[in-house]
Amino acid sequence: MFPIMDPRNSAPTPTLPGLRGRGSDNRAARVTPSPASGGGLGWGFPATLTERVLYRDGLVLVIDKPAGIPVHSGPGGGPHLEHWFPLLRFGLPRPPALAHRLDRDTSGVLVLGRHPKALRRLGKLFAERAVEKVYWAVVAGVPAEPAGRIEIALRKEVRGAVGWRMVPDPAGQQAITDYRVLGAADGRAWLELRPRTGRTHQIRVHCAGLGCPVVGDPAYGGPGGTPLQLHARSITLPLYPAKAPIAVSAPVPPHMLAALVRLGFDPATDPATPATETVPA
Repeated sequence: MFPIMDPRNSAPTPTLPGLRGRGSDNRAARVTPSPASGGGLGWGFPATLTERVLYRDGLVLVIDKPAGIPVHSGPGGGPHLEHWFPLLRFGLPRPPALAHRLDRDTSGVLVLGRHPKALRRLGKLFAERAVEKVYWAVVAGVPAEPAGRIEIALRKEVRGAVGWRMVPDPAGQQAITDYRVLGAADGRAWLELRPRTGRTHQIRVHCAGLGCPVVGDPAYGGPGGTPLQLHARSITLPLYPAKAPIAVSAPVPPHMLAALVRLGFDPATDPATPATETVPA
């Protein structure tokens, strides 16, 4: 279980200003995008974390994670999303906790369990690979086949005292991703990716192994100079045996919208994208 963090005892940080006075479910948690998340593109995040809630019931929350902030504290400390989970209690005595992870610079659907029983149920679903996850990515290059399966085993390679990356290794952990090309133009492609395993950096390494690294991912061979173009688009949770699975989609983040429109995405036909969303210049 993750520790309950009291925002009243936390000093302000450059990315997430601390709360003043008593905590409240409705108190604003103002976020300034980091450069990696596209903070220089002329757009910002919603003023409150509660505005990023996509789904809520008695067991789970699904939120729209912004790019550019880690979900939990790393070895070097610094701002992280989990610090602000007390804002998402919605009347319960303790904050929700992470049911899975997303990379710092990946945006999109993130599942939280609202109490220990919920976390156990969610953990079982993820362990049994019963959760369907869909990612969207803008990649450099176009796959030779319009759809297929990537099977590249992975292992973590440590570099120096604190550095590491994931590398292909036949002796590593099994990793499988299904992909489909949704659009292509000017040497770039819009991919739908469905990971069948949950390895760290799996999609990023698999796209590189396909010969089409993710744009904004120089760590794995992608062109830099832009935020990471990887978005956790949707998730389906068969949480209640007697009910239909919970299916939640996250809107396209502003830092990916223009690139996806060039590849054929139409915001007007996408129910997850707000009608007021505009394409950045």
